[in-house]
Amino acid sequence: MRMIRSLVAAAFAALATSAMGTAGATVPVANAAAPDFTLRGSDGRNVRLDELRGQVVLVNFWATWCGPCREEMPRLDTLYQKYRKSGFVLLGVNVDDDPHTALATAARLNVSFPVLLDTDKKVSKLYDLNTMPSTIVIDRDGKMRFLHRGYRAGTEDDYEQQIRGLLKE
Repeated sequence: MRMIRSLVAAAFAALATSAMGTAGATVPVANAAAPDFTLRGSDGRNVRLDELRGQVVLVNFWATWCGPCREEMPRLDTLYQKYRKSGFVLLGVNVDDDPHTALATAARLNVSFPVLLDTDKKVSKLYDLNTMPSTIVIDRDGKMRFLHRGYRAGTEDDYEQQIRGLLKE
């Protein structure tokens, strides 16, 4: 397990080094604190990441124009339903300009996890994300532990393994 953690840390370090093209942008690094943000949810209430400390949080950045995003969302919802009573939170951060399109798409896909609206793209820029979907898994201490860029069928199995591991810590 330590070897896997070391490999993940090395991968994040390599990612941080290669992704520093945007001056001043924060790039996810293994075990670094997840940058705090507050976004309005589909229910009209604000959600602040730092207020979720003590829980395992998966933040999924998605867009309605992204086919893999739409394919992934029902699978994410299955994980949310399975683990939410165990201290797991899933936040779907939509980056579309039009919140109505985002909310209609989420409703059509029957997702039950909170959908947050990043219409000005401040949060996706804060995390230096330019791939859709992008998913960050954050531990109970608010540290980023895993970063996934893109989606392929089966990626949700990786998410589940990571969530289960972090819930046991």
